[in-house]
Amino acid sequence: MKQRKLGSGGLQVSAIGLGCMGMSFAYGGADDAASIRTMERAVDLGVSFFDTAEVYGPHVNEVLVGKALRGMRNRVQIATKFGFRILPHGQGLQRMAGVDSRPEHIRVAVHGSLQRLGIDSIDLLYQHRPDPAVPVEEVVGVMADLVREGKVRHLGLSEVSAATVRRAHAVHPIAAVQSEYSLWSRDPERQVLPACRELGIGFVPYSPLGRGFLSGALTSTDGLAQDDFRRGLPRFQDAALRSNLALVGQLQQLAAGHGITAAQLALAWLLHQDEQIVPIPGARQLGHLEENAAAAAVTLDAADLAAIDAVLRAGSVQGARYTQGDFDLVEL
Repeated sequence: MKQRKLGSGGLQVSAIGLGCMGMSFAYGGADDAASIRTMERAVDLGVSFFDTAEVYGPHVNEVLVGKALRGMRNRVQIATKFGFRILPHGQGLQRMAGVDSRPEHIRVAVHGSLQRLGIDSIDLLYQHRPDPAVPVEEVVGVMADLVREGKVRHLGLSEVSAATVRRAHAVHPIAAVQSEYSLWSRDPERQVLPACRELGIGFVPYSPLGRGFLSGALTSTDGLAQDDFRRGLPRFQDAALRSNLALVGQLQQLAAGHGITAAQLALAWLLHQDEQIVPIPGARQLGHLEENAAAAAVTLDAADLAAIDAVLRAGSVQGARYTQGDFDLVEL
């Protein structure tokens, strides 16, 4: 697979990575054995960039990623995240008790991530969500200390504003910013992506397939697990869902004209937005993984991009991407 650079510090990864959250968290129906096979196959396909976080599970996704990639350390780059206070008891989301980027917590979180992943150094460490109680300069200062200590190689931020990116980058080079970005979530185009381009910072879109919606396979929430958090997202509610399905139908028609799937077209569109964009679609099934990886080879011209934008332009999608409680954790 083609390689791309994130930032100016030498971090080079596959053009398409693998988001591992859904293997353990948020979408229900976890199957560790199948997930391990998927990660092993990803490496065979040239996927080298794997994304996890301490809060996925919590903790169990890092354990799973570490187990799957053990013995492949020289072939992969592993990204993880800190930034939430995690309670010792409860299940899943019940254990999340707000953000926490206090310096002492960062060190505890990174120590735990290294142990669970079974590695000596994290390739890319993100602050998962901004913490209003701790200035980003202080957060990045601690992260930079971890780089000097050899525990972390490159730094990232997630769901932050352009102003925060600039403040952070002034303390220590930021390799990548991660935010939701896809044909149906275009917010980063306003300020964050231009700031990243100006500063030479990579951009890592999570949910690049609209949490599976842009594939066209999800036409109803009926088949989702009861604990699948998409059931509560505004874009998946009845009226919004019907309107958005019509848009995906048009995307499928455009994809068919290229002999590819709607998911591949959506990923190829992202890759054509900038050379330092590396999407991390999730995949629990081998077929979806292989489909996504093949998108790295799709070529689009200006007319193709214009046709796609005409269908899924900014503002055409119905419903917010998050609930208000989720929006409270991001910088807009």
